[in-house]
Amino acid sequence: MLQNPKRYTITAALPYTNGPIHIGHLAGVYVPSDIYSRYLRLQGRDVLFVCGSDEHGVAISMKAKKEGITPQEVIDKYDRIIRKSFSDFGISFDNYSRTSAKIHHDTASEFFTTLYEKGDFIEQVTEQLYDAKADQFLADRFVIGTCPKCGNEEAYGDQCEKCGSTLNATDLINPKSTITGETPIMKSTKHWFLPLDRYEDFLKEWILVGHKNDWKPNVYGQVKSWIDGGLEPRAVTRDLDWGIDVPVPGAEGKKLYVWFDAPIGYISSTKEWALREGKDWEPYWKDQDTKLVHFIGKDNIVFHCIIFPAMLKAEGSYILPDNVPANEFLNLEGNKLSTSKNWAVWLHEYLEEFPNQQDVLRYALTSNAPETKDNDFTWKDFQARNNNELVAIYGNFINRVVVLTNKYYSGIVPQPNDLSEVDEATLTELKAYPAVISSSIERYRFREALGELMNVARLGNKYLADEEPWKVIKDNPERVQTQMYVALQIAAALSSLCEPFLPFTATKLSKILKIESPLSWSTISENSDLIVAGHQIGEAELLFSKIEDEEIQKQIDKLEATKTANKAENKVVEPQKEAIQFDDFAKMDLRVGTILEATKMPKANKLLILKVDTGIDVRTIVSGIAESFKPEDIIGKKVTVLVNLAPRNLRGVESQGMILMTTNAEEKLVFVNPDADASNGETIN
Repeated sequence: MLQNPKRYTITAALPYTNGPIHIGHLAGVYVPSDIYSRYLRLQGRDVLFVCGSDEHGVAISMKAKKEGITPQEVIDKYDRIIRKSFSDFGISFDNYSRTSAKIHHDTASEFFTTLYEKGDFIEQVTEQLYDAKADQFLADRFVIGTCPKCGNEEAYGDQCEKCGSTLNATDLINPKSTITGETPIMKSTKHWFLPLDRYEDFLKEWILVGHKNDWKPNVYGQVKSWIDGGLEPRAVTRDLDWGIDVPVPGAEGKKLYVWFDAPIGYISSTKEWALREGKDWEPYWKDQDTKLVHFIGKDNIVFHCIIFPAMLKAEGSYILPDNVPANEFLNLEGNKLSTSKNWAVWLHEYLEEFPNQQDVLRYALTSNAPETKDNDFTWKDFQARNNNELVAIYGNFINRVVVLTNKYYSGIVPQPNDLSEVDEATLTELKAYPAVISSSIERYRFREALGELMNVARLGNKYLADEEPWKVIKDNPERVQTQMYVALQIAAALSSLCEPFLPFTATKLSKILKIESPLSWSTISENSDLIVAGHQIGEAELLFSKIEDEEIQKQIDKLEATKTANKAENKVVEPQKEAIQFDDFAKMDLRVGTILEATKMPKANKLLILKVDTGIDVRTIVSGIAESFKPEDIIGKKVTVLVNLAPRNLRGVESQGMILMTTNAEEKLVFVNPDADASNGETIN
C-alpha cells in the first residue's frame, strides 16, 4: 500500500449506456467512490476522480435491437440520463467521458497496437458459436444457456448472474441464441488473445503476496481462486458490428472486446480532463507516487484485478492499482436487481419522486452498503433510517441548537464562561472524531465511517439532553452561554465532517451556521473554537423531513406492479392438448349460472360449498377456491358451469358440476365470466 502519495487517481466503473443508473450501481460503486474522493479533497490532496459512459459491446447492440433503434441512438439517450442523474445526485467526478469519443477510440487503438507490435498477443483461429439463421457470430451476451457451475438455466455467455462465475459462451450447456432462439453451431473465426498465463507469476507476487493484508477478503479470495485455477489466454477481439475497429491488417469486421477497451476509458477520460484543464495526464497514470484506486462491483473483480493489470504490465509504462475495494451486490426487497426486468429503483425516478432528498438515499445506501456481503434494500428500512436516524438524531440536534441560539441570543454565538468537566470531555471527544472517521474511510469502511459521523450527532444530542439548557436558563443563564457554545461547536464540526457522505446537507448546514468555507478536519481535531463567540448564525431550517407511510407504500406498489408485469410477460402458456373432434366438445354441456349461496366446507381450507342457479335447477357444487375468495364476495357472481359432469362425493357433500376458472399473471384464480346480460341456463357452444 502506497504511503503518503503525491496524488490520487480514482476510477469508478464505467456504466453501460443500455439503461439508467439504479441503486445497485450507487451502493456498489458511485457512492463509495464519491465519499472517498470528497474526503481526500477535504484533506487538501491532489485528486482526480474519473468515469464515463461505456458505449460499446453487446449490451448496447441488444438494447438497440430490442427498441428498434440504432446503437448510437441508444448511447445518446442513456448517456444524457446517466450524466444528469449523477450531476443531480452530487457525484463529484472531475471528468465524465464517453467511450464513443474520438479520444477514447484513439487511446484504445494505440494501446492495442503497442501490445500487438511488442508481440504480446496470440493470434488464433478458434471455433465460436454462430447463429446460422441470423448469419452472425454470437458474442457472449447473445448466448444464454445452463451454467456448468450452478445449473442456472439463464446464464449468459460471459457470466452467470446467479453464482457470479465468469464463463466463456462455449462453456454453456444447451446454449441458445438470444437473437433467434436457435441452437448455435460452431464455426471457425480468427481472434487475438492476451496470454494471461504468461502473467501468472507476476499476479501471484503482486496480489497474493503483495496485497494479502490490505485488499478486501472478497476481492482477494476471488482473485486467488482464479489464479489457483490456472489462467488461460483471453480473447481481446470480437466479431461484432458495434465497437472500436481492431487496428491491424486482416481484422476487418472485428472489434475490440469491450472488456479490453472499457478500462482504457479511465485513461482516455483522464486525457480529456487534462486537455480541458491544461494539465499533464501522464503523472496520474505513470508516476509511482500516484495512488490508483478502482471502485467496482464484484462482477468486475476479475477484469480489474487480473485482465486490466496484465494489460498495463504488458504495456510497461503504467502504474498498477493500489487497491480495488469492490463491494458485493445490493438486492431489492429480497430479489436480485435486474435492468432487463425493471426490478430496480432508478436514480432519475427517485430524484423526481423524492425531490431534494439526495442525501437520504446516500445515507440509506451507505449505512446498508454491501461491503462484505450481499445486502438488501427495502423501502421500509429506507423510511426508518430517514425518520429514526437522520430526522430524529442528526436533524433533531441541529434544530435544537439553532432554535435555542436564536431564542436566547438572537442567533449570535454566546461568549462561553468557565468550562465544566463535562464540557471539556465533550470537546475532547469531538476532537477525536476526524481521526476516527478518517481511519475508517482510508480502509474503505464507509459504512463504519458513517456510523462514526452519526455518533457526533449523538454526542450533541446527549450533551443537550444531559445539560438541559432550557431548564438551566431560568436560574443560571451564564451556564447556558457555555452550554450553547459547546453545542454550536459540535454543529460546526458536523457541517464539515458530513460533507463526504451528505454533501447537500453539509451545504445547507453551512448556510444555516453562516460558515462560508468548509472547516478543515485538522482544525476540528485541534481547536475548540470552530465557530467563535459573536458570530451570527441564521434561522432554523429543517435539514430532513419525515417520510410518511403513504410515500413508501406508493414505491412498494410500484414494485408490485413491476412484479406483476414481469410475470405476465414471462408467463409460460401451456402447449395445446391433443386434437379432439367436434363431437367430443359437443358432449360437454356448458351453461351460464349464478352463485346464490357460498359457505366454507367444515374442516377444509380449500373448499367452498356453492348453491348455483344453472337455469335448469339450483344445484350444489363444491369448488376448491376458498383460498382465493371469501364466500360473501362471490354471491351473485355470474359463472360458467359444466353441468353434465358426473356427480362426485367430496367430504360427504355431492358436487353436481364444475365452475370454470383460470389464473392471472399473479397466479391468482379468476372466474371465466359470461357477459352480464347472459341469462342463467344459456348454453355455451
